[in-house]
Amino acid sequence: MTTPTPFIHIKAKANQHAVFLMLLAVIIFIITLIVSQYYWRSHHLILIFIYLLALVIMLTGLLKRSEPKVSLQLTPQGIQYYHRHGNWTLNWQQIQNINTIKEVMGITTVALPYVGIRLKSVDVLAEQISPRLANRLIHEQRPLLSFSVRQNLLSLEETQLNFNPFTLASGEKIKGPLAAFLYHCQTLHKGLGYHLYIHESSTDRELEAFCQLLKQCQDYSTKYS
Repeated sequence: MTTPTPFIHIKAKANQHAVFLMLLAVIIFIITLIVSQYYWRSHHLILIFIYLLALVIMLTGLLKRSEPKVSLQLTPQGIQYYHRHGNWTLNWQQIQNINTIKEVMGITTVALPYVGIRLKSVDVLAEQISPRLANRLIHEQRPLLSFSVRQNLLSLEETQLNFNPFTLASGEKIKGPLAAFLYHCQTLHKGLGYHLYIHESSTDRELEAFCQLLKQCQDYSTKYS
């Protein structure tokens, strides 16, 4: 009889309260609709603003609802990251280091809301991330590049998108959004020391605790058979 593979599911903070926000938007809309029957002429600007507010709340709830129910799956073999635009997968053996992102600014240490993953080779991402997600992450992680420029960790020229083909160690050339993302990962590695970044909103606990969990899983993977 085969022993089932243990796994840990991480549910993102980003999709919490989705149903509550949608219900709140509906309630606000209904109440405003009733009030409008009596006070539209005298207070139409205020009522229009409340309608727009209800729409924003509804859209926020729908956006949260569209997020995957599970943002990460941890197994003895590796880590799988799920995003509404795709996913990436890594084996623990492909990861060199995992840590929170901290930078010293004068006498102050600034902690960024990310856990960083340093890979042994960025080439592994060529087949283990969806092109759609690769393209999305380039834009979502622009704040990391901006931070690196402000702290003089990278020059402005280094943070520009690179659309040239990316040559893997095997000699194979990668084009399109995957190539741009691989260059993007190399740039972030130069500036902040890590290739991949998991935002705090994708976790279900404090960053330090989440980082420790990943390290424990990686350590356990060497003992699992």
